[in-house]
Amino acid sequence: MLVALTDPIDPAGEAVLRAAGHEVQLPGREGQDALLARAQAVVVRRKLPDDLSARAPHLLAAVRQGVGVDMIPVEDCTAHGVLVANVPGANADSVAEFAIAQMLAVARRAETMHEELLAKGWDIARSRSAAAFELRGRTLGIIGVGAIGTRLAEIAGTGFRMRVLGHRRGSGAMPPGVERAELETLFAESDFIALACPLTSETRGLVSAPRIARMKPSAWLLNLARGPVVDGAALLDALRAGRIGGAALDVYDEQPLAPDHPLRALPNVILTPHVAGLSAEAVERMSTGAAEEVVRILAGDRPCSFINPEAWEASRARRAALGHTAEEAAA
Repeated sequence: MLVALTDPIDPAGEAVLRAAGHEVQLPGREGQDALLARAQAVVVRRKLPDDLSARAPHLLAAVRQGVGVDMIPVEDCTAHGVLVANVPGANADSVAEFAIAQMLAVARRAETMHEELLAKGWDIARSRSAAAFELRGRTLGIIGVGAIGTRLAEIAGTGFRMRVLGHRRGSGAMPPGVERAELETLFAESDFIALACPLTSETRGLVSAPRIARMKPSAWLLNLARGPVVDGAALLDALRAGRIGGAALDVYDEQPLAPDHPLRALPNVILTPHVAGLSAEAVERMSTGAAEEVVRILAGDRPCSFINPEAWEASRARRAALGHTAEEAAA
């Protein structure tokens, strides 16, 4: 069967697909729409069209190489029997370590000192240390204590001896060392607020103007989730006015970040191009994990990380209508 890639994946992932007998293609000259029109599965690294099922009449699987499935029109897939899966936890270490790097960049400004040492001299660079501080004893608030949030809490709490507050849906127990906190408390008491939640109707705009107003004047917001989780205009206003310490942003409302975006002109931001989860190890894990899920679905089996299990029966009917059976796929 034909597996479409929206973008290149790690060679280890391609090897899994080819070993299972599947053809693997990138859009190339024909374009994404033409490729999707022929594909039985797609590995997703960028936004798919909202009318995916209409554009991909043979599609059986849409698998996210990563965690967030906001790039996939899940409702459309569910209605038409296209199974959706992801690979949660595959990039947890990478994203958590990136968040720690952002906090250390704020606390110690090593990169700034490096640049100033070369450009302005020893004394000016060394003067930056007057504003340096330790992470030990500071409070980290984590919104979204899943695989990423749990790993971040472990590093921050055990490694740096920070106080860790956590907020997530549901009433299940928090990981060891994490204090459950309501959002109002978390925003008011945290020195760093890390967003590690998925983008849903509930989390869109979660970091609102009133919540930003509760932050300490020295606090930093770290967005490792999705741009729309934050009210961008409210954050920009707070940054311009110096009402919070700053923001370390890896994701934005629109990507790539526009060349004339006002965030680029602010001194109290650290901007990165959606790379928190892109270590070499994480990319290999995500690619192979996504490929393995594609192989399962095309073989007629349930994926391990099933985003829309309610589509299972509809997927059986879709396979039959398209002339696919588990026996045919295994042959």
